[in-house]
Amino acid sequence: MELQAGQVAVVTGAASGIGLAMARRFAAEGLKVVLADVEESALEKAAADLRAEGADVHARVVDVGERQEVLGLAESVYDTYGAVHVLCNNAGVGSGAEGRMWEHEPNDWKWAFAVNVWGVFHGIQAFLPRMIKSGQPGHVVNTSSGDGGIAPLPTASVYAVTKAAVVTMTESLYAHLRAEHARVGASVLFPGPHMLRTGLWESHRNRPERYAKQRPRRSPYRSLGQWEAAMRAAGREVRFTPVEEVAEFVVDGIRADRFWLLPVSEHSDAQIRARAESMLHRTNPSYLESFVLD
Repeated sequence: MELQAGQVAVVTGAASGIGLAMARRFAAEGLKVVLADVEESALEKAAADLRAEGADVHARVVDVGERQEVLGLAESVYDTYGAVHVLCNNAGVGSGAEGRMWEHEPNDWKWAFAVNVWGVFHGIQAFLPRMIKSGQPGHVVNTSSGDGGIAPLPTASVYAVTKAAVVTMTESLYAHLRAEHARVGASVLFPGPHMLRTGLWESHRNRPERYAKQRPRRSPYRSLGQWEAAMRAAGREVRFTPVEEVAEFVVDGIRADRFWLLPVSEHSDAQIRARAESMLHRTNPSYLESFVLD
């Protein structure tokens, strides 16, 4: 797909981090950008900043876990611009779960699935029918993660499960689009290859009351800065990938109609090989033993 001025890109989770970087990169190509996010103040600032840079912006507060809100977003976008060419289902949250899986609160799982999985599905159902019917070239990018998308980090198992689901959903979507001979492509994004400075670390601040935790956390939420300090204190190197590089990677991937938006990484490649070999040889997942489970 060629990205051209005047096309329309919809990005969820667009008020900060990867989502905002993608929106800014699309705007640089002359696309009209639609920003959707649950955090109103951050969304308003992001939209104002992009408009100041000359972008044509439509912003809307949306909880992607709520189907009617995503359907409403689609109606608003089509009423405003009449078309959608790029859809980035990017909104995501951490779950806040602690301890072993059998100790988790159900609401931790419900909230993570509502945003990370149902949010992607809602986006597909709200936009894809009209994108396909238009007959125009289009592309869908669903954001996954190496945690779950490649192999799970057991200390973040809820998030990992949701991101594994996004990979399978996108694989299925790709097959469905090909079967329909649609002019819409699909990609699954693995942001990286290193850590990212995004709002995911503080997603708990936007947790809806309907998914509230039922008991106090045993330890306070850790900010990205606190996590980084702890890693350095333990003698572990911490590297970050600028979100702007992720956005550039996405644009290149859309142009190349590349399904796996997976940056080259020795670490990721080693995980993929270890998991695949475990499956091929029917051996236990010893590759998980390298993780600290406490």
